[in-house]
Amino acid sequence: MDQMNLSLAIPEIALALFACAFLIADSVTKGRILPMLHNVVVLFCIGLGVYCLAQVPTSGTELAFSNMYIADSMALVLKGFSALAIAFTLIVGANYAKDRDMFKGELHALVLFALLGQMIMISANNLLLVYLGVELLSLSLYAAVAMQRDNVRATEASMKYFVLGALASGFLLYGMSMIYGATGSLNHSDIAFAATAAVSGQKSIIFVFGIVFLVAGLAFKLGVVPFHMWVPDVYQGSPSISTLLISGAPKLAAFAMMMRLLVDGLFVMAFDWQNMLMVLAIASLAIGNLTAIAQTSLKRMLAYSTIAQMGFMLLGFLSGVTGQDTGNAAQAYSSAMFYSITYVLTTLGTFGVIMVMSRKGFEVENISDLKGLNKRAPWLALIMLLLMFSLAGIPPMVGFAAKLSVLKALLATGQIWLTVYAVMFSLVGAFYYIRVVKAMYFEAPADETEIVMGNDARAVLGLNGLAVIALGLLPAPLMAYCMTAIQQTLAG
Repeated sequence: MDQMNLSLAIPEIALALFACAFLIADSVTKGRILPMLHNVVVLFCIGLGVYCLAQVPTSGTELAFSNMYIADSMALVLKGFSALAIAFTLIVGANYAKDRDMFKGELHALVLFALLGQMIMISANNLLLVYLGVELLSLSLYAAVAMQRDNVRATEASMKYFVLGALASGFLLYGMSMIYGATGSLNHSDIAFAATAAVSGQKSIIFVFGIVFLVAGLAFKLGVVPFHMWVPDVYQGSPSISTLLISGAPKLAAFAMMMRLLVDGLFVMAFDWQNMLMVLAIASLAIGNLTAIAQTSLKRMLAYSTIAQMGFMLLGFLSGVTGQDTGNAAQAYSSAMFYSITYVLTTLGTFGVIMVMSRKGFEVENISDLKGLNKRAPWLALIMLLLMFSLAGIPPMVGFAAKLSVLKALLATGQIWLTVYAVMFSLVGAFYYIRVVKAMYFEAPADETEIVMGNDARAVLGLNGLAVIALGLLPAPLMAYCMTAIQQTLAG
């Protein structure tokens, strides 16, 4: 029992108990008090997020459950932002879900269990625990996509996501089994020790193949080329609230999984996996940005945008080690962490605006649906403009600070050609983001229907837009937060 140290896992334990209590309460009352339970779930997620973030200043690196679970600053920061992202999704998506008969206890339960899966992934210090978290998150998202059982497109998207997700899980599990075969352990610290011995001696071919399959599984979860084929179809076919559940908080868990598997466990073999990530990043930046230009569907455009954005985030990961020099690791990984958090922030707002604009019988599908938004709802158009400029990396939005931090880390390694390549495709990407702004401000509205939104959705979207500007003007506090968390993780 001493090794268990249950106090370190308070967020996961509280969330698991709350999810079970919610299921019982909803089933006993047969959904009659669901609006009240919805508010309780939102408040719980906000409280959980605030609790995790408040623990960061006093946290250290501690292990529990026979070293299978790790609690450190990085875990608390990512858990905190994941919980707040889920709360945002539920607030903004409430009316959207009601209009589509999705406002049910099942949706809330799936959201809570998806969050639990993310938290397990973030704190996993063991390959088996990583896989448990991945499957809990994935199965919850598969079901969330298929919530509209009579919607053919949603059902098709869910099937594609399920089949390809199962394939990726197979890659991940096969890679883990190879790593286990080469090291004889599932714990990351033991794997790191064995990897050091493998580097100093002769590398095992099983070890190298294990890393290849691990990177392939991680690439699918991030949705980068060539494992991106599911992203556009699932984004377009899913209800917008399910799309946001996929594109938002899980990206933070995927970042944490990369840190735990590649950095904590296989840091001494960085040369091998950095070269793989370089190929993924180069391909994602090109294919994501170029294909997004050709899209008329807003969701598909944002899907290809996600592919390009995740490719940009990988640039931070491949900047950590140069030859035998690890001096740039903290800056590189903290820039990738900062990029992931700010990307999730802008994605939440973007899909939040899409959900608010959608109504019963009408779904915002195409870029043309945003025409004349400035005349219909100037405040909403301003929020979308800030978010598009941030995704494009235009100052003073936070997206510019995030891209600049990654490029600085990349330049520190001397890879000038890759830095120039990333900047060029960022300029290409600016085209399709500005095209959305053009449609909102310089084209006549195709639909004059009034856009109705609740005060809670209006408030959180306003906070989202404000955060995009504030963090762009003053990025230093969050950057320092990320740097401290990464330094503690690397030292641990």
